[in-house]
Amino acid sequence: QVQLIESGGGLVQAGGSLRLSCSVSGRSSDKYAMGWYRQGPGKEREFVAAINWGNSIARYADSVKGRFTISRESFRNTVYLQMDSLKPADTAAYFCVAGPSTVDIAKEPGHWGQGTQVTVSP
Repeated sequence: QVQLIESGGGLVQAGGSLRLSCSVSGRSSDKYAMGWYRQGPGKEREFVAAINWGNSIARYADSVKGRFTISRESFRNTVYLQMDSLKPADTAAYFCVAGPSTVDIAKEPGHWGQGTQVTVSP
């Protein structure tokens, strides 16, 4: 069982930045790839970004490429999502996820956190 706890959400103006954190714990947690999904008002959940633990290879949704950066600190079992140049369209609940690989995460993560709200005002 893997436990995922997000933090760092909040309210920011368009063009601003936020950094989300996800603390990972549990059995074999260091063997999982990690990532982020989001769900905006009235929208379905969508993939945002993912990263492998071993080689830090990352993948991103087209909507966030060049603006968001996913990273991890293995010794702290923590994954980050740095969000820059935020837009009102980025307003959503952001969920930390875990899965066997970044490919699997982009399709169907096996584990989900509770989510943290990000609100971007115009």
